[in-house]
Amino acid sequence: MTQSSARLWRDPRLPFVESRRATDSHACYRPHSHSTWSIGVVDRGRSDFSCPGAGRVLEPGTLISIPAWLPHACNPLPGRTWGYQMLYVDVAWMRRWAGTLPTGVEVRRDRSAYERFQHLNDCLFSRRGADAKAAALAAFLSRNDWRGEPLVGPPPAAPELEPVRRWLAAPLAETPSLPALAARLGLSRYQLNRRFQGATGMTPHAYRLDRRIDRARRLLREGAALTEVAHDLGFADQSHFQRAFKERVAMTPGAYQRPR
Repeated sequence: MTQSSARLWRDPRLPFVESRRATDSHACYRPHSHSTWSIGVVDRGRSDFSCPGAGRVLEPGTLISIPAWLPHACNPLPGRTWGYQMLYVDVAWMRRWAGTLPTGVEVRRDRSAYERFQHLNDCLFSRRGADAKAAALAAFLSRNDWRGEPLVGPPPAAPELEPVRRWLAAPLAETPSLPALAARLGLSRYQLNRRFQGATGMTPHAYRLDRRIDRARRLLREGAALTEVAHDLGFADQSHFQRAFKERVAMTPGAYQRPR
């Protein structure tokens, strides 16, 4: 994605929501997840959406809702571009206005719902006051315009892997040793990889990197220096951090920290 094709909006007075708009985008995402709830629309072009257990080509006018921490990727068809918009909403704030939340991905193609999403994002990117923007978001969530038909449910539960997930997500954990993790569960390295990917949609290494990038987003929103973030999260160097961040956020850390 070129820097000119994407716009990011956020407001420190509204820390529970962030929004992105992209046009004529070539952006390709690695499978990733967010600590927030994701609600998006396809404006133009077609998008190849994938998540554990399912996939679908999304047409213009389609809305999609993705639970927090559910791995997914959404990319343009090969050699094509697309336009899209995406909201990232704090889960607690989402539940406050929307009530019980679904456990899996939902998809909807409805012109009225799509237009209401457009109006909401127009409001967020406008110069209207913070209170008006918060009210518009609350109204959109309360109407359930973001709900649709289930595409896929959550990955299967694997409580025996919970200690591994916690260890991989720990902020200052050392580089994972897969043989050591496997030995704790009485598994081979191959068995651990297979079971972990079946339960989370990611390998242990990808899961750990995903959590580090999500933490980097939070630190950058709080104003931390790029070099400080890269160092504190254990990246080998700035180049490694920049590459991993862009593969999952479709913009550089610097561009993310300074929305236009």
